Amino acid sequence: MQNKALKVNPKDNVAVALVNLNKGENVAVDNVKYNILNTIQAKHKFALQNLTAGDEIIMYGILVGKANTFIGKGDVITTQNVVHQSAKVTSKTETTHWDAPNVEKWKERTFMGYHREDGQVGTANTWLFFPLVFCENRNIEILKDIFEKELLHEHVSKHQLLLRSLVQNKAETETVVNEEDTRVFKNLEVKFVTHQGGCGGIRQDAEALAKLLAGYVKNPNVAGATVLSLGCQNLQIQIFKNALNAISPDNKKPIIIYDQQQSGTVDQMLDGIIKDTFNALKEANDTQRKPAPLSKLRVGLECGGSDGFSGISANPALGHVSDMVAALGGTSILSEFPELCGVEQEIVNRCVENNDAQKFLSLMKAYEQSAIDAGSGFDMNPSPGNIKDGLITDAMKSAGAAKKGGSSPVNAVLDFGEYITRPGLNLLCTPGNDVESTTALGGSGANVVLFTTGLGTPTGNPVVPVIKISSNTALVERMPDIIDFDCGPVISGQKNIEEMGEELLEYIIKVASGEVVTKSKILNQNDFIPWRRGISL
Repeated sequence: MQNKALKVNPKDNVAVALVNLNKGENVAVDNVKYNILNTIQAKHKFALQNLTAGDEIIMYGILVGKANTFIGKGDVITTQNVVHQSAKVTSKTETTHWDAPNVEKWKERTFMGYHREDGQVGTANTWLFFPLVFCENRNIEILKDIFEKELLHEHVSKHQLLLRSLVQNKAETETVVNEEDTRVFKNLEVKFVTHQGGCGGIRQDAEALAKLLAGYVKNPNVAGATVLSLGCQNLQIQIFKNALNAISPDNKKPIIIYDQQQSGTVDQMLDGIIKDTFNALKEANDTQRKPAPLSKLRVGLECGGSDGFSGISANPALGHVSDMVAALGGTSILSEFPELCGVEQEIVNRCVENNDAQKFLSLMKAYEQSAIDAGSGFDMNPSPGNIKDGLITDAMKSAGAAKKGGSSPVNAVLDFGEYITRPGLNLLCTPGNDVESTTALGGSGANVVLFTTGLGTPTGNPVVPVIKISSNTALVERMPDIIDFDCGPVISGQKNIEEMGEELLEYIIKVASGEVVTKSKILNQNDFIPWRRGISL
């Protein structure tokens, strides 16, 4: 029988409603009965004791808010009676002990991946086209149209057929689905990204973009790249080459670079790009999948469209996966620094190196100050959708979001654009913005991204498979075309976090081996937005 409410941590003074609760209903939490004072929607929280103005709100065992008026025992927590509050952290206070999960049964397991000369293993084999500056976006789009039509032999979509029938004032045409694989290169994907950077902003933004793009070239899922430059932009070709050399001094991947201002007419340049790239594609297509140990997994941890169940089902399940991957010698990357606000003490205490603890605090402080200087702050992070579904303060949202990182030691702290070099749990400074953060994970070397959501989001990535994981079963039933994996059984009491995490790891192995195609890939969702920290000049 499903419980109606849950107290997440013994220290908490609020509980989560797992189902809709009616006014006057008696609900048991840890064998104590509470009379519900007002109707409470599932995912929202209610007080387990009388709270007066100024009292701390504790959830997940940490400070997540402050009461600004009296809240009676059994009454709902809202944005009207609670404000954001988080603990102040200045340094590491203790070294936490980690009990690694038992991964004996996984030690001999493998996935079928693409082995690169530098020792990395990809879960995909992708040739990537990208510009160094937004001026080349049009040429990227021209190449995209040419290559996709000739290499993918795409058929008319059902939506095109629908519009055609409307234009012709005819009955809707039936869509004929051709199951035959007509791709020219069956062992290679060709992807195209554009962006709005490379010039016009501060030079630091151009340098950060160069690091990000270099990270995409180094990413194990990428076989090679075609790079377009205008010639006069801030992000010069040499800056990109320097960024790539810094993380991959012995790079063996083919990189085709064209500078438009040195290439004559657009037609001449495109002719050269097409010929050179096609020859490189033929060679890249020869790469075959081979067995690789699970230590070669590099798992990006992401959330978006979160709800009040995310922090008690999907995110902890990812945390268990992260811990298993770390115990197996693999790598996990936790991003979205605005969504670590309030859990800083736990994070710094888990840092193996003191300099990483200080680096994390410095990055958090600088990031929060930049938000304040812009007239905002981390307290403005929860979106209207988050609030509507139970995440009413940033610290409350963050405490649940941080569960994606499990409990393993933090082995490295990376700023935006830095590439992973150490196994285990890494922290990566990114915005909470779904696409900017997912984009950064790809640039730091993730070869698969686990993306939890409670409200639903289609976010994908051009080179990294994005596995969409639902916090609740209702979302899976409502939006089955974008969700890959359901953690709803945790809410219904059918499975615990460990069982859910192990089931998810099995699913990851199938995706990493190419046996299962993610929904975002089926939808051709290739989102790519670099984080731009500076102003425009």
